[in-house]
Amino acid sequence: MSRPVKFEEFRYVGDKRAQIVYDLDSTDPDSVAAVEDLMGAETFLAFAPDTLDEARNRGYRPHRSITRAEQD
Repeated sequence: MSRPVKFEEFRYVGDKRAQIVYDLDSTDPDSVAAVEDLMGAETFLAFAPDTLDEARNRGYRPHRSITRAEQD
């Protein structure tokens, strides 16, 4: 998936509605569809620094595609 224009410099984007963070580099179909929906709804948030740890510090949970990748 190509990164959304507003997030060319970021890897992780958070969904404010569900408090879930997505990896923009993911090729997981569920993650790609969720990010497309998120961009359409315009309920997203970028993290600085751009890390999973920062997302977790703000109360966001990683999408299941991220947790699967971490386990592998």
